[in-house]
Amino acid sequence: MTVGILSHRRRDAHEIPPAGVAAGESGGAEAGSIGETAGVHATTRPPVLRADGLHKSFGSTRAVDGLSLEIQPGERVGIVGPNGAGKTTTLLMLLGAIEPDGGTIDLVGERLPAGRSRAMEQVGFAAGYLPLPDRLTVMETLDVFGTLYGLEAPREAAGVVLEELGIAHLAGQTVESLSSGQATLVGFAKAVIHHPRLVVLDEPTASLDPDVAMRVRDRLEWMNAEHHATLLLTSHDMREVERLTTRVVFLRAGRIIADGPAADVVADAGYPDLEAMFLAEAARLRGEAV
Repeated sequence: MTVGILSHRRRDAHEIPPAGVAAGESGGAEAGSIGETAGVHATTRPPVLRADGLHKSFGSTRAVDGLSLEIQPGERVGIVGPNGAGKTTTLLMLLGAIEPDGGTIDLVGERLPAGRSRAMEQVGFAAGYLPLPDRLTVMETLDVFGTLYGLEAPREAAGVVLEELGIAHLAGQTVESLSSGQATLVGFAKAVIHHPRLVVLDEPTASLDPDVAMRVRDRLEWMNAEHHATLLLTSHDMREVERLTTRVVFLRAGRIIADGPAADVVADAGYPDLEAMFLAEAARLRGEAV
């Protein structure tokens, strides 16, 4: 019998009721019911993430300008916009990696920055620009992170996630010997090994071959549908965003200009699809007529 990676519990983990099930009740939401129960969560359970009035400047450049956002349990949210819109800065603030100049952030019930260590026990984050320890093997790397997350059997959990992602053959290789695509997959494995309530991904399939990218997307959809993980991602691949998300937050100059299902966002803005809207915003940023 195959043991899924999400069965490796943290030693100090408390049970989180699945989406659509209140504490004390039994049962779980069926696949495909996430969107149907999202409205219930908004009133019965606190948001997984709440940001209020975030501001961040780098010198004279205002990267994020008064951004407020709530994400409910089980949502699949994409933050999109052309380069310079403030996506990565927003993600890094929401994770407590950089402090805002103003505003407040509550992450999985913890106020940042004071509660960041406790919050990150329940959050997984992957991005191509995050370094991994070069001289450790892939197995050693995942073992270390699994231990830091408090898994009871981190090496076993690492073996399972590597197998399920189709990269078990990389277990003995050093991180420095990996290709960029292989390193991206290992970073993804690190982000999901500990059964996070919230998975945050910055360009999750960048540098991956199409077939491997499909495996990552399938894994994210499975985690959301079967284990009720909340997803928050950025991507320049608008087809990927349309497939993976149930809600799109579109940024322009660090402000939210649209927020809702992708179909509604593009219809309200008068575009045929999300890619057309993205290209128009990129042209606007370059000062071109749209």
